[in-house]
Amino acid sequence: MCWGKRPLAVFLAALLFCGVPAVMVRADDASGREKHETETMIQYREYQKRLESVETRWDIAKQGFEVVEEHIFPIEMKGYGEVSMIPAFDRKYGRLLLFFADEDGEIVYRTDQLEANNRAAGVMQQPCRSVAAIVFRDLNRDGLQDIVLLTTCVNVSGDYAGKPYRVGDVLFQSPETGFYRDYRIADKINRFGMNKNTELITAFVRDGYSTEFLYTAATLDELLSKGLRIVSEQYYPRTFGKLGRLKLVPGVYHVASFDIFMVYLVNEQGDIISSLQPMGNYDNLYALKGINCKDIDGDGLKDIVILAKYSYEDDDGQMVVESDYSIYYQRTGGFSPDMSIKNRYRCEDDDTMETLIEKARAYWGWKAETP
Repeated sequence: MCWGKRPLAVFLAALLFCGVPAVMVRADDASGREKHETETMIQYREYQKRLESVETRWDIAKQGFEVVEEHIFPIEMKGYGEVSMIPAFDRKYGRLLLFFADEDGEIVYRTDQLEANNRAAGVMQQPCRSVAAIVFRDLNRDGLQDIVLLTTCVNVSGDYAGKPYRVGDVLFQSPETGFYRDYRIADKINRFGMNKNTELITAFVRDGYSTEFLYTAATLDELLSKGLRIVSEQYYPRTFGKLGRLKLVPGVYHVASFDIFMVYLVNEQGDIISSLQPMGNYDNLYALKGINCKDIDGDGLKDIVILAKYSYEDDDGQMVVESDYSIYYQRTGGFSPDMSIKNRYRCEDDDTMETLIEKARAYWGWKAETP
């Protein structure tokens, strides 16, 4: 399959839309030279040339792409029967590609139009590092196998530089040939925490179970009407300085055999003032060990400490259970998550709320709560 000129035209248009500056040519240039291509455009031409040169599965490595052997799987593809899906990385630019080869090794389809390849706008360099998971499922119930893809990415700059995160994606098989994506679905998957595993993505796309309301609800009634279950033993009101008297509402939403854990601060009128997401990248709340509201950083305002056990699936497909904690500091207008103590103190299974608070206060240089 040859891509032709269309992908390049689309890519260049995207660059301009993203604000990549055009190179100006002097009006009095006698030679009438064409505009200089930007470095990114030149890189893309080189990249596409290598990509178009892949005609068989044996050409993939020859053109500088690193095949992910452990994730090569057979899939039924309209018009071709059973083919091999072959993921490969372009390590030069940190991009992921999917090749589809027939029984003779001929490439019948390929794509790099993936959500993980669009994390950094207007540049070739992307943060793709590894394939976390791939499953085939009929998501839109048309009798064709679609692809659920999870890619592990690592940013090289910014607040979360060096920290792995997952990007979820769905490729629907076309009734004609090949696959297509809906960017709106990928956006919701990654914006609302459904990129933790393939089961959550499947529950959303195929079955209609979404976690979006956990992040967008404006009132407690809305949360409850859509299935949030309050953890009653930790549900109580507290006075938070200038924020006033608020109800601390820990809740769980069950979807695809996972318990998604959130904590909300709700005023007397039932409006959500703040929402906390202590689960981070974990898949599931295993057990809530405690929630405490005490001043941690010594500013005289009550902060929030959450201690729980969470579970996740490791690279070998085994369930792992870990204890972890989150600290949220009361600030003007809401709460801010701790970004420094967790880098120093790793939670142990035998840590209690009391020992955790003692460690956190020691970090700030004091041990006793002010009266």
